[in-house]
Parts: sequence; structure tokens; C-alpha cells
Amino acid sequence: MFLDPLLLNIIITLIKTIVMIAALLGAFAYLTLVERWVVARIQSRIGPNRVGPRGLLQPIADAIKMIFKEDFAPAQADKIVYTIAPGIAIGTALLAWAVIPLGPPLMIGDLRIDLQIADINIAVLYLLAIGSLGIYGIVLGGWGSNNKYSLLGALRSTAQLVSYEIPLGLALVGVLMISGTLSLRQMVEQQAGVWNVVWQPLGFIIYFICSVAETNRLPFDLPEAETELVAGYHTEYSSLKFAFFYMSEYVNILTVSAIASCVFLGGYQGPLGIAPGPHWLILKIALIIFVFMWMRGTLPRFRYDQLMNLGWKVLFPLSLANIFVTAVVLLVIGK
Repeated sequence: MFLDPLLLNIIITLIKTIVMIAALLGAFAYLTLVERWVVARIQSRIGPNRVGPRGLLQPIADAIKMIFKEDFAPAQADKIVYTIAPGIAIGTALLAWAVIPLGPPLMIGDLRIDLQIADINIAVLYLLAIGSLGIYGIVLGGWGSNNKYSLLGALRSTAQLVSYEIPLGLALVGVLMISGTLSLRQMVEQQAGVWNVVWQPLGFIIYFICSVAETNRLPFDLPEAETELVAGYHTEYSSLKFAFFYMSEYVNILTVSAIASCVFLGGYQGPLGIAPGPHWLILKIALIIFVFMWMRGTLPRFRYDQLMNLGWKVLFPLSLANIFVTAVVLLVIGK
């Protein structure tokens, strides 16, 4: 007995969603371990090496410790807002992966399975919208904690994300002008020959810098600056609530790396016409994340005025100039 096509599609989508969430949470756990190894190597230290062979069970030990830690809340906190904020942060981080194409379609007999939860024709706009919603988890967490340091961290994060989302979005416009589509899958398929980074090197650089700021990573981790704000917006969080904030940061790093890979680096397309596959996307994401870790281990934190000057006085004009030059070139070649 064959299933109704609509019901079959719902079941396949549900399975893909569960697998995607499980993979992202597993990737988050071991990214923390890899980052500790990388930073330790850069700083001539020994990273985690005690729990399990070569420290491979350290993320599991960390998860168990986090689950059983005391879950306290400030007496004067807004309990509802304080509680839902971490859920908003991790929820929006996971939602972005609904439109990321992981590989070419998989054929099982006559059944075609797209390695993507939803192939929508406005995927880029969807990602920008979801990215904008993620700030609500940070803002509500800082405000609901009823702690001045948490509130200052939340306000910093808001100003930082608003400032850097503009050049980040504009950095993608040049690629959109060339590709003529907002669908990530179509964009990846168009890069079977030449990757977009060849035509948009400045756009890629601007996007990468802005993505580092968007994820609050060094050297742009001003919302969590421990020398000034204790721990910023998550100062008053512990146990699983803190874990959700921590998790959202690493999932967001995976997200911006996947977007950079799909938009600029060909996604699952191989170099020089080599057969495509999910392994190419995973490799590109891994290389970009390694640069994130490398920067954390080597660069100092910016001052807040330097952060804002870079966003508004350097990256914003450069992103506009990139769009102007792209438009002129497209006009000249008659595309």
C-alpha cells in the first residue's frame, strides 16, 4: 500500500528536520572541543585530553555537568521573559537551517529526496529575517535578568547587530545581482563552473567580517566582555538556560559559515568541475570555522568605538561601492 504523496512528503520533511537538529546539536558539542584544541595549540597549551581517548568524551562530560548544575534565577527577574529568552536564541539559530541545501538531490528508486528541508524562492530574505529575530533572545535575556551588566551587554549586542547587519545584507546584494535569484539551491547550482567569490571577493570579505560581529565572536565580543560586563547578557544564567545561549552562538557560527559557503564558495559544488556532494559543503564550513577559531586565539578585543567606526565608516561605504561597481560591470557587459 502506497502512502499519499502529501503524507509521504510530511513524513520525509519531519525526518529531515529531526536529523538536522540532531546533527547540529552534535556538531555544537564537538565544535567546543575542537575549538579548545585549536586555541590550545595556538597558545602553546595542552587542550582537553583526560575524558575518554584523547579527550573525545569531554563534550559528553560537559553536557552532564551542565544538566546537573544548580538552576538559579535572580529574585527580581521577570520570570517569563527570563525563561523564554534562551529558547528564542536557540530556536532562531536552528530555524535558519531549514533552507540550507546540503547536497544534490538523492534518488531512492523513483523517490527523489532533496537534501534540504525547504527549497523556497526567497531563501536569502528568510535567512536575513531569521538572523534579525535572533537578537530578541539576547535583548530579552539581558532585560529579563534585572541586572545592569546584563542589560548593558544586551544593548551593546543590539547596537552591534543593527550596525553590522546592514553591510552584511549589502554584501550579499552583489551576488544576488549576478545570480538573479534568492533561492540558495539555484545559487549553488549556478556555481558549478565558477564560484561567486571570483566575481565578488570584496563582498565575501565584508560578509565574513560582519558575520564575525553578528555572532559576537572575538575580536567583536563586546556584548560578553568579561573585563567590563562580567559575562554580558547571560551573566545571570546557569545550567540548561546558559547552555541554550552557548549553543545558539555555535549554531549561529555554523549558519553564517554555511551561508558563506553556499553564496560565495559554491556550496556542495566541488572545485574544477569535480563531482558535487555534501562533503564539499562540510569541508568549506570547517575551513571557515577554523578561521573563526584562529581569530579567537590570536586577536585582541576591539574597543566599542572602534567596533562602530569599522561598521559604519568602513564596511558600510565599501559594501555600497561594491554594489555600484557590480552594477556598472553588469551594465557594460549587458547582463
